[in-house]
Amino acid sequence: MPRSMTGFGAAEGAVGGGRLRIEIRTVNHRHMSVQLKAPGELAAVETDIRERLRAHFERGHATVSARWAEEPQTAAGVTVDVDRARAVVGALREVGKALGVAGDVDLATVARIPDVVKVSAADTTIAPASVIEVVDKAAVACIAMREREGANLVADLRRRVAALLAFAVTVKARAPLRLVAERDRLSKNVAELAQGVAVDPARLAQEIAFIADRLDITEELVRLESHLSAVDAALGGAGQGVGKQLGFLLQELGREVNTIGSKANDAPIAEAVIAAKGELEKMREQVENLE
Repeated sequence: MPRSMTGFGAAEGAVGGGRLRIEIRTVNHRHMSVQLKAPGELAAVETDIRERLRAHFERGHATVSARWAEEPQTAAGVTVDVDRARAVVGALREVGKALGVAGDVDLATVARIPDVVKVSAADTTIAPASVIEVVDKAAVACIAMREREGANLVADLRRRVAALLAFAVTVKARAPLRLVAERDRLSKNVAELAQGVAVDPARLAQEIAFIADRLDITEELVRLESHLSAVDAALGGAGQGVGKQLGFLLQELGREVNTIGSKANDAPIAEAVIAAKGELEKMREQVENLE
């Protein structure tokens, strides 16, 4: 089923000791583009996120927001060099005795001794797999919405295909009557101009045949119906990426309808052509949003 390029999906998951929330919003675009806003801790994973999204979506502009629903609880590492502290404290006590200075060494003093207490930076390493898992969940939710919207677009396009098929039936039925009317008009005009002078029936028939050939729209109607059949097949296909295919078919349909209009020489057909062009324009607007 063709997908719309409009969608939204969100998901949360455990990442790096916290909970990460990812939201994906997509709109129509000729190609696939990603705009990503994420915490600094995910900088090393941004390329992985973009590539994963391109695997999920063929076309569209995706705005991706990643934020911490719960900040990671990462504790800093603390180490104490007990041997160094013991040696320094012992040395200080010996100095106190030697100088006759009263007092003892407390913990605050020990903590200030260089290289005794060392605090290492917190581990902020993020496992890419845990982030991608959340991305996948958000993408699946977004795709589900795009598929629902796509189903609505397909239903609308099918109604317009039916209207264009009805247009073809109307024109096909009207075309022979148009030629009869043209024949009668030409015969009447020739009779008025001849003013009683005999007219060669063969010559008149030849002129009518020329007009019939010039106004013939059989080929245009055959191609029109063929293109409509291709549109219907594309709408019923299971694959993705039908937007570009449908865009091309609509271009061809527009060409056939325009040609029929230029050959119409008939008010009812001209009116039907105007209505058909309106349907095609609405179809183009809808197809612009199909992936």
